[in-house]
Amino acid sequence: MTQCRTSTRREAGTAKQVAYFGEQMADFWQVSDINYLLAANCFGDYYTRVGLSDAARELATFFYLVAQGGVDGPATAHAAANMNLGATREFLERCVLVMVPLVGYPRSLAALAAIKNAAESRSS
Repeated sequence: MTQCRTSTRREAGTAKQVAYFGEQMADFWQVSDINYLLAANCFGDYYTRVGLSDAARELATFFYLVAQGGVDGPATAHAAANMNLGATREFLERCVLVMVPLVGYPRSLAALAAIKNAAESRSS
């Protein structure tokens, strides 16, 4: 298991956030303590590990958030990140069909809404 060195974890995490979500994330870590922790810990410690591609890691993240429920904003952001990493709207929608029997219709519908919102925000 490979992790970033403590001295570079925030920088590495910010680089991942920019790659997934866009340039507007370059200074996101400065907004609040939680934003710093997202950059340094979540993205710097976990998203920089080897073993999964960025696309596979982001797909898992999106579907975990949807399965958890009640996180519509982050789900939409991660649907967009999936698209930024090459997933199509149609691919994500087909993946939702796989999870219907596992998480139920309400959360599957929430996933479809997040995908739709992400696709629409990307095209505007």
